[in-house]
This record gives sequence, structure tokens and C-alpha cells, in this order.
Amino acid sequence: MADSLFDPNSYDPDHLDEESRRLLRATIDWFEGRGKRQLTKDDQERVWYTEFLDFVKREKLFAKFQTPAANADGDPDKRWDAARNAALSEVLGFYGLQYWYAWQVTILGLGPIWMSDNATARKRAADLLDDGAVFAFGLSEKEHGADVYSTDMILTPDPDGGFKANGGKYYIGNGNVAGLVSVFGRRADVEGPDGYVFFVVNSQDEHFHLVQNVVDSQMFVSEFRLEDYPISADDLLHSGADAFSAALNTVNVGKFNLCTASIGISEHAFYEAITHAHNRILYGNPVTDFPHVRQSFVDAYARLVAMKLFSARSVDYFRSASPEDRRYLLFNPITKMKVTSEGEQVIDLLWDVIAAKGFEKDTYFARAARDIRALPKLEGTVHVNLALVLKFMPNYLFNPTEYPAVPTRHDAADDEFFFRQGPARGLGKIRFTDWEVPYRAFADVPNVGRFHEQASALKALLTTAAPDADQQKDLDFLLNLGHLFTLVVYGQLVLEQAELTGVDRDVLDQVFDVLVRDFSGYAVALHGKASSTDAQQAWALGQVRKPVVDETRFGRVWEQVKALSGAYETRP
Repeated sequence: MADSLFDPNSYDPDHLDEESRRLLRATIDWFEGRGKRQLTKDDQERVWYTEFLDFVKREKLFAKFQTPAANADGDPDKRWDAARNAALSEVLGFYGLQYWYAWQVTILGLGPIWMSDNATARKRAADLLDDGAVFAFGLSEKEHGADVYSTDMILTPDPDGGFKANGGKYYIGNGNVAGLVSVFGRRADVEGPDGYVFFVVNSQDEHFHLVQNVVDSQMFVSEFRLEDYPISADDLLHSGADAFSAALNTVNVGKFNLCTASIGISEHAFYEAITHAHNRILYGNPVTDFPHVRQSFVDAYARLVAMKLFSARSVDYFRSASPEDRRYLLFNPITKMKVTSEGEQVIDLLWDVIAAKGFEKDTYFARAARDIRALPKLEGTVHVNLALVLKFMPNYLFNPTEYPAVPTRHDAADDEFFFRQGPARGLGKIRFTDWEVPYRAFADVPNVGRFHEQASALKALLTTAAPDADQQKDLDFLLNLGHLFTLVVYGQLVLEQAELTGVDRDVLDQVFDVLVRDFSGYAVALHGKASSTDAQQAWALGQVRKPVVDETRFGRVWEQVKALSGAYETRP
């Protein structure tokens, strides 16, 4: 069911094709076979995950999931299928962020290659994938981060018609072993945006110098330098504006996976936390007899269900996207920044209950509490993605249009549009369907109705007390407005997925109980902003609402949560 957690004991993704199901099951069995003690020991000793990559190579896991049909050489099991990619991301996150990370940075490294017209580079990548290679994405730099405008990776023409590449990159996952690294830079002989380039290098080449692993982890997040690395026409992927768009569009493809990793981590931590708390006696009573403990668990569960619903529905929009329907460009940054931030909140709620247990070295939770922090900070910070989301707000709220209905997309299709997204501009022109339709469809769910009142009031704020010219330059003010807007979009897709999958009404009501409180919290924060006007302050206080309280509904949801105690533990 859409409102249930991933359980390795019974997992069978029967919505997917037979080979995808087999590979996902084989991945679960590999982790369960390795066992909790070994996985924990490997993490604590920062062991490079050779055995996992051997499994990937043996099963051709990445090759099948990350090779577009155009480069599959007729293999029907090789395709870029966002539905099964999301499923694998959740599984890998469930067992450990480091394993997900090897998969994630391979996706990013392949992005510029699959978007390129360079047939030689594409063939080379497909062959390497088939041989079990992983890939890397050389965008960030130590001095500039991911500021692509300021790259110091320089290609200088040489007398033979090629180039020599010189410069460094930082925060580059898989940089120690990558079969190919897609590197962003600029030409020394061309000024401005026309000088941007994307090219590929081999991490084992003598001109590739691995400096260090910049993190203390199993993951290898490298710093590397290229010194007179020879670049030929066969190595060049993109130039000029196309190189810039390839950078942003690759991140569009890759950053969605952060939400499913966060979901997997949160699910595993939830099992461990509820099992511990429900079987622990404190002051003569089970810990879960305390009302505040039950509230924390029910809130965490509601947030986790919402994460799953929003993310699953987003996949449908990604897979159905086209040059005429680019709504995914709003939903994508929300999966990245909102869902991953919700994962942090889930872990914090659970941690407040299990307290010192969450630090113990033999728990999964200790790793979850550490790793969940990373996801909101990768592929652009929360702030960067909130600023991006704001570009869509006027058309989303005030200028609806019609599109064909977007169905559930679990079909075994190749999502080739990911690699022909086109220029990364025109976001403010993208239009959406009437966002209120799903809210009206669930008006009988008490807290959906209450949240709809708050969401509708956002339009009133922007109509009667919109940010003035100075506030439009005040990013602190605007980001809080972005949080309010994000909640409206979040609720829309949660409801769409709930309708498609028949989510339990009690759980859905509890989800919106949380959203009502969140909206109230951001409204209070808006009231307190230094630049908020009297009219905006009055609006903000007017949106502070109490959810519709129903103790019997809460009790029924708690029974669902309690049933998860003892439901899963990784094999020893």
C-alpha cells in the first residue's frame, strides 16, 4: 500500500517488470546476506565497498538501470526508467547512504554523456557500464562550489587540434575509481558563455591526479587535479550554452534520487526506533504509553507517508514530461529540498524518543542520524532550491491551464526525455493545472479542508499584501514565503497520489494535521521577519490554525504505527 513502509521481508514490486523485480530482490538479498554486523563494521572502519561493486558488476545492476535504450544494443532490460530507479534508490538508502552514493554519482556522471551527440563517448560509457564501472561528475570546485560561472578548469588548445586540460575539482564522488569522469570547464581561447565545455577523462590516466578523499567515510568524495590532460574530439561532450544546460539538466535528472534515499533511511530508522521504544519499560510503563511519545511517532509516520506519496507522484510527472509539459521542474526541487528536509524531521522526532539509544555504535539509527543530514545539502542547498521554486509561484497560483491527465507511470519504458530537456531557461513561463482540484476532491477529510483554507489564503496575501520592491530583494523574507508555497504544492501531489492509490483516510487526515501546523509555523515566522509589513503581519496571524482534533482517528493511526514494532530487523 502507498501508506506502508518498505519491508525487505515481504518486498515484491509487482508493479515492475520481472527482471527489475529480480534485480531489486537480489540487491536486498545481498545486503541481508552481508548482515548487520558486517555492514556496521564496514561503515565504522570506512571500508571501500568493493564487494558491493562486485555485486553490481556481476548482476550488471547499474548497466541495466542506467543505460538508455538508445545505447542498450537491443537489450530489453537496459533502459532509463525513473520508476524502477526510484525503487532502487529507496532500497540502497535503506541499507546505507554510502551504497546509494555510488549509484547517485554514477547517474550524475552519465548525465552529460547521455545528453551528448558524441557517439564515441556514449559507446565507451555503455561498454564501461556493462563491465561494472562507476562514473563521476566533475562540476564542483574547492573555491567556487557548484558555481558554474566561475570554473577554473581550463582547456587550452594544443598544436594537434586537441586541448590540454588543467585545473582541479572538489567534492567529486567515485573520483578514485570512475571509468569516466564528466568534467565541466571552459576554453582558454573563448570568452564568455561560448567558452563552456563538458568533456570526459579517465580517473586512472597518468594526467589525472587524485589528491584526497575530502570526507571521513566509506564514500570516496574526491579532490582531483588534471595536469596537461590531453583532450581529443572523442572526449568532448558539449560546448557553449549546451554545456551550461547539460550541467543543470544533469542535476535535474540526479537530484530526484535524494528524496528516495531519504525515505529509505527514514524507514529503516523508524523500524528500529518503534521496536526499541515499544519494548522498553520506563517508570513501570512501556515508553509508548506516554502521550508525547505516541504523538512523536504518529507525526513521524505521517511525515514519512507524505514523503512517499509526494515522491511517488512526482515520478509520474517526470516520466510524462515533454517540451510542452515541464511541470517536473517545479516538483523536482521540492523532492530534493522538501522531502529530504522532512527526512531530517522524521529522524529528529524518533531520536527525541529513543534518546541515548540513537548514539549506540551497533544501531542503524546512529548512521541514519548522521547521514540524513547530508541529503538536503547535496545537489544545491535547501535555500538554492527554494529560490528556484519561487520562480513558479505566480503561474502556479494564478494562471492555471489544462493538460492531459498524468497517469501512474510504472510501465517498462525508456525515459529518453531526461536527456533532451533542452535549454535550462524559461521557468517562469511554465504553467500548471488548477491546484485546488485535488483539495476540493478531499474536502470531506477535515484537515485537508482546514489546510485548503490556509493554502487559499496565500493567494490573498500575494494579491493584497504582496512583497514590495525592497522585500523582493530580501532573500530571507522570500525564502519563508517559498516554504509556504512549497507546502501548497506538496499537499497537491500528496492528494493526487492518495486518490490514485486509496490511502487510508485516517492516515491522510493525520498527514494534513501536520501540514496545518507547519503552515501555521511558517506564517508565524513570516510575521516575525524584520521587513514584514503591518498588512503581512495581520495576514500571518490570521493563518495560525489548530488542526481538527480527533482522538479516535489518532488512536487508529497509532495502532498502525504500533504494529510496526518488531516488523523488521536486518539479519545479523
